[in-house]
Amino acid sequence: MAKKLSRNQERVRRHARVRRKVSGTQERPRLSVYRSNSHINVQIIDDVAKETLVSTGSVQLKLENGGNIEAATKVGAEVAKLAKDKGITKVVFDRGGYIYHGRVQALAEAAREAGLEF
Repeated sequence: MAKKLSRNQERVRRHARVRRKVSGTQERPRLSVYRSNSHINVQIIDDVAKETLVSTGSVQLKLENGGNIEAATKVGAEVAKLAKDKGITKVVFDRGGYIYHGRVQALAEAAREAGLEF
């Protein structure tokens, strides 16, 4: 009988499955989301050059509670602002194996409203 995987192991497997198809390029880098219970982090990555172009999160923004939808919205708006400063307008969204719901959805919508296209 197969051993039951933890929730995080299942998420990592989902993420690996998505990453086979989603890759960031110079023209269209990857917007990668990582969510923990208490914080949310996001990076914009050029997978060809293996380089992080922009990164931010609830810790860097010194948000009081980084584990809620309000914090995710602020992080999404901030990453879009930083990306625009670097000349990045189009990205590929990588939800990191998480369901597109709640904090992940709030971050994505805030980034779109602030000017990122995906």
